[in-house]
Amino acid sequence: MVSKIAIPLIFLAVVYLARTTIATGVKPSSSFIKSSCATVRYPALCEESLSPFAKTIQNSPPQLAHTALAVSLKQSQSTQDYLNKLKRFKGLTPLERSAIGDCLEIVSDSLGRVSKSMKELKNCERAKGQQFLWHMNNVQTWVSSALTDENTCTDGFGGRVMESRIKSSVRAQIASVAHVTSNALALVNNYAQKH
Repeated sequence: MVSKIAIPLIFLAVVYLARTTIATGVKPSSSFIKSSCATVRYPALCEESLSPFAKTIQNSPPQLAHTALAVSLKQSQSTQDYLNKLKRFKGLTPLERSAIGDCLEIVSDSLGRVSKSMKELKNCERAKGQQFLWHMNNVQTWVSSALTDENTCTDGFGGRVMESRIKSSVRAQIASVAHVTSNALALVNNYAQKH
C-alpha cells in the first residue's frame, strides 16, 4: 500500500520528468545516450546509431553496451555482404580479389567475436564479483580483438599497387565497422567501470 505522502512525491516526479522532456525536447534516455556517447572516440556516430534504440536502452549501461555491440554486429554483417558481392565482381585484379578474400575472412572472425561478446555480456548481467569480472574480461578481449581484426583488414589494401575505387570503397566500409566497434568497446568499458 502506498502512503499518502508517497503519492504526491510520485506525482511531482512524474510532472518533473514530463516538464523536463517537454521543455528540453530531450527524453531522459536520449540524454543518457548523449552523455554516454560523449566519452567515446566517435560521439556523433555513437548518438546517431544508438538514438533510435532509446526506448530499449532507457538509462541502462548494460543495455547501452549490448545495443552498441548489436550495432557493430549489424554493420559487420552489412560489410561482409558487401565484400561477398564485391568479390564476385568481374573486373577485379588477382591482387584485389585476394585482398578482398582475406578481408572477408577477417570480417567473419570479427563477426564471431562480436556475437560471442553479446552472449557473454548477458552473462555479466547475472554475475557478481569475480564472475562478473571474468565475463566482462571476455567481452572486452573479444571486442578488442574484433577491432584489431577490422584494422588488419585494411592492411591488405595498402601500398601503391592497389590505387583504385575498390581500395577506397573497402576502406570506407571497414572504417565504418571499426568506428562503431570502437564506440561499442568504449561503452562496454564504461559499463565495466560503473559496475
